[in-house]
Formats: sequence, structure tokens, C-alpha cells
Amino acid sequence: MKSLDVGVVGCGTAGPAAALFLARSGHRVTLYERVPDPGPVGAGIILQPSGMAVLAELGLLAPVLARGAPLDGLHCANPRQRTIVDLRYRDLGEGWFGLGLHRGVLFGTLLDAVRASPAIALKTGACVEARGDLDAHELVVVCDGAKSRLRDDSRLVKRASPYAWGALWFVADDPERRFGRELHQVANGTRRLMGLLPTGLGVHGASPKVSLFWSIRADRVAAFRSGDFAAWKAEVLGYAPSAAPVLAQIPDASALLFSDYQDVVMRPWHDANTVFLGDCAHATSPQLGQGCNLALCDAQQLAVSLERHAALDAALADYSRARRAHLGWYQFASRWLTPGFQSDQIWIGPLRDLFMPLLCQFPPARRLMLTTMAGISRGPLRAPLPVQREALRIAGV
Repeated sequence: MKSLDVGVVGCGTAGPAAALFLARSGHRVTLYERVPDPGPVGAGIILQPSGMAVLAELGLLAPVLARGAPLDGLHCANPRQRTIVDLRYRDLGEGWFGLGLHRGVLFGTLLDAVRASPAIALKTGACVEARGDLDAHELVVVCDGAKSRLRDDSRLVKRASPYAWGALWFVADDPERRFGRELHQVANGTRRLMGLLPTGLGVHGASPKVSLFWSIRADRVAAFRSGDFAAWKAEVLGYAPSAAPVLAQIPDASALLFSDYQDVVMRPWHDANTVFLGDCAHATSPQLGQGCNLALCDAQQLAVSLERHAALDAALADYSRARRAHLGWYQFASRWLTPGFQSDQIWIGPLRDLFMPLLCQFPPARRLMLTTMAGISRGPLRAPLPVQREALRIAGV
């Protein structure tokens, strides 16, 4: 395709990644961000093999690996320490792993690369309210998050519904590296879920970090903040005694940051000369830990589709078609999995504790769980996304 004048809206994960891919392909890119001075925010995320492969293609994997914490797998148990889910990346093959990471590390790495690119004009403090504000661009790439205004300004059929449940987060220092190479979760029915995620070195400094999260209904956050904080700490300790050094660093309830989530459905993901990437197009519950990974895959596929076709409308149709199976599976799986871990449907908890361990032992189901965890699944009837394994190797891991 000929060189295009491209406007990208949003400087989270999908936006900078798309800008970098498109600039590398010879397009002229303007990246708009409403925050005047964007900086690292958020807590822990898991960069999966799917996302790491995209960063490797951009040449940005090394600085992210240097700040992250390699993960061997996921372990979830109930309060009686009976395993509910235990998945290990090694079962996918030699060299597979996940990476616990502070969200700000990924953000900073992408933003630094954007600022270093002569083909990308970064405009901060730019509040794009409507699609008409971008008429000067031949292609518009919308990446403005789950609460996107530009999505609502489109003619596409879409739905965006808030989840009733969210999570409280705290990033603590872990100088003694007490927390090993896995995401550890404890689920007590469907109303209590906590987790401890090794988060690497964080954005600055050299002290290892660990992120603690606590599931909570959005309408109960205010009551939590005014409630008995000592009793909450005691409850967490009952689930995970190892969390004591983390809890000791939390001075009060206000230090816990709340994140809410949206369930966004939109198909196709393009309209005329506009395409929607990342959470604004397909936000889900964080149960599968795939938000940033799906966004990175979106950005990569958009560049591929534009290279395949000379006409813009054909390229955008190719993008929506190419992303359908991958995104469709994660939206489906997230929608079905979430009530089993975050809901008021308490009857699901005992069934989950009974059947999930059995499914983990059934080879076809376990394989599907592993590829889903790794971010490469396209459902039980399709082959997983191809991943260049060589891009995922770390010396000494």
C-alpha cells in the first residue's frame, strides 16, 4: 500500500505499538494523547508469549525482559490449599514462559520508541472528542481504551457494559524475592479472589516488586475504604500467610488502587477509513490476563493487513477478518470464566473447585488451557497462533 497519513488516538499499548509498526512500514503517523505529560501508571500485568513475540518484532523485547520477572506458570488454590488450576508454560515446549511486569515498564518502553522515531509526531494534551476531528488523516486508528468516545461516535454495532466486579491493587517491594516464578491466586467461592504476582523491577530502581490484587464489587469499594482495614489484612493473611511483608507496606485502604473493567463487543472492527484496536474494540475481564497482549497482536496484524492490500477498504476488512477467531475466543472464554471467580453466583464455586482440577488433567482441555494462558489460542477447533519460539528465549531462564 502507498504511504498513508495516519492518525492514531491513544497512547496506552495498542496506540504506540500501531504507530511504531506503521511508521516502520513507511506511513506518516501522528499519535494523539489527551494527557499533557503521559507517564507510567497501573500495577502488575502478565506479558504472555504472544505479546513478547510482537515486542521482539519491534525490537523492544530486551528492555522489557530486563525489568520483568519470568513466570513458570499459574497456580490457583482454595483456602484449604486444594489446587483448582495449575498450568505450566513448559508443557507447551522448551523455552516458553510468561513475564510479570509493571504496566509502566511496557508503557515507557513503547513511548520511548515513539519519541525516538522521526516518522511519528507525538501530540500530547490533545483531546480528540469526535471522529470529525481527524478528517485530515487518510487512516484513523482508534486506541483510546475501554471507555472510548470515538467508538461511540461510530456507526458500528457495539456494546460496552461495565463489569460489576473489579480489583484493588498494591505494588510492594520484595527485596528478598520471597515470591517465586508464578502467579499465585487463592479463590474462596466466587466472592473472594486474591493474587500475588511477581512484577519484576518496576519502572525505576533495582528492588524486585510484587503486586497484590483483591477482587471486589465496584459498588463496595467505598464501604471497604471506610471499613475495618485490620480485619481485611487478617483475612488476606488467612488465605496467604506469605503476604505478610506485602501487607506491612500498605498503610491504609486509600493506598489500594481500584481498577474497574468493561465488556466491549464490536464487530467488525473497522468503519470506512477508521479501525479500532485494543480495549476500545474488545475489552474483557482481566481473568485471562490478556489485555495488553491482544492489543499488541492487533497492532501487528494491522500492519500486516495494510501491506497485503493496495486498497484501504480491503486492508481494513482483512484486518477484521484476520482478528476474528483470536479475539472471539478470548471474549467468549473471558465471559464464561469470569462468573466462576468474580460473581455473586455462589453456587458456581463448589462446581469450579470440583471440575477445574479434573479438566486440568484431561489432555485436550489442558492443552487448550495452556494455549489460552499463553495468549495464542484461537479456540478448540483452530490451530493456535504461530509464535517464533526463538524470540522468547532468555539466557539463564
